Amino acid sequence: MAKSGSADNSAKETAAPAITFEQAMETLETIVAKLESGDVPLETAIELFQEGMSLSKLCGQKLEQVERRIEMLVEGDAGLQRKPFAASKEEA
Repeated sequence: MAKSGSADNSAKETAAPAITFEQAMETLETIVAKLESGDVPLETAIELFQEGMSLSKLCGQKLEQVERRIEMLVEGDAGLQRKPFAASKEEA
């Protein structure tokens, strides 16, 4: 899908269709690798960082959506019951 070397990244961001969690993570990993290499000019590094932060936020939102859909089966006095997933807030 995404071939490196194109300067049209900003145009892609503006008209970015919804991407999957996996696609966002893969792009985020690529950005991190580029930033860790230290071989990018400062302006490019800032742009990559901003894109990475946006992708990180998107991934967080997608994970929250999934958490809301997950149900846990809890055994109670009446047998197995469905209970909405709670992210460790009750256990703390």
